[in-house]
Amino acid sequence: MTTQATATPEPATGPRPVPAPEPTAGPRPVPGPAAGGHPRAFRSIGTVAGAATVYGVHGAAGRTHWKCFAGRRQLDSATEAVEWASIPPGGLSGEHRHTRTEEIYLVLRGHGEFLFNGVAHPVGPGSLALTAPGNIHGLRNTGAVDLDWWVIETLAPGTDAVLSGADLSHPGVPPMGDAVIHDLFREGTVGTDGVFTGPLRQVASVELDAGEQTPLGSPDAELAVFVHDGTGRATADGTTAELAPDTCVTLAAGSSTAFEAVTPLRLLVVTLALPGHRAEAS
Repeated sequence: MTTQATATPEPATGPRPVPAPEPTAGPRPVPGPAAGGHPRAFRSIGTVAGAATVYGVHGAAGRTHWKCFAGRRQLDSATEAVEWASIPPGGLSGEHRHTRTEEIYLVLRGHGEFLFNGVAHPVGPGSLALTAPGNIHGLRNTGAVDLDWWVIETLAPGTDAVLSGADLSHPGVPPMGDAVIHDLFREGTVGTDGVFTGPLRQVASVELDAGEQTPLGSPDAELAVFVHDGTGRATADGTTAELAPDTCVTLAAGSSTAFEAVTPLRLLVVTLALPGHRAEAS
């Protein structure tokens, strides 16, 4: 979610931050390589604590709570930003056209309308909206509580080529398409083939019972992992991160992280392939 509005910090109103100290203005810096030259698994770790209040997002009236967990400085894939946003009842994230990026909105809590090319589509927890370049989207809160969503924005291949200085002209803005909205909590895994052409290849919901563990990692893709419900811990490279609702971690390609549930845990996992790969999370 790109905006030119002015952001001012305010006290967090969401869940308590995880015990480990962290900056409130953004994710931790990327750690250096581990011994032996292997990448550190955790590229960033953050919670929604310390989220900023942004007014007039994409030209809309009112306020939006916003937090950026990771961006180009933390990630090797062509990912613009991994973010969280929230609007109050009656709030609006304004409609705007995407000309250079591909973006997902994944609704975490609350109910509203996903506005796509002038048409409103009802959404609720688990609704996953895919927006390809050439389309106009926004989000309105029609419910009685805050509407929270996870935002991941990646560069379309033409945009990435222009920004990296490759000898390739931008193909221009493609024509508008049809709305692509999935129920992730029902489907479990959603691929983006046929809609996206950039690094964001897959979105999955992973559920663990208390005491269960699962490894997450990919040899040729970074992973963004968001804790939707429950508590647990993530361990890699001898480092353990405590997990609580609204915690987000990004994981390096070529690493493996063990996720363990203390209470029933739901993780939302996005696969961000490195250049030249068609990767899926494992």
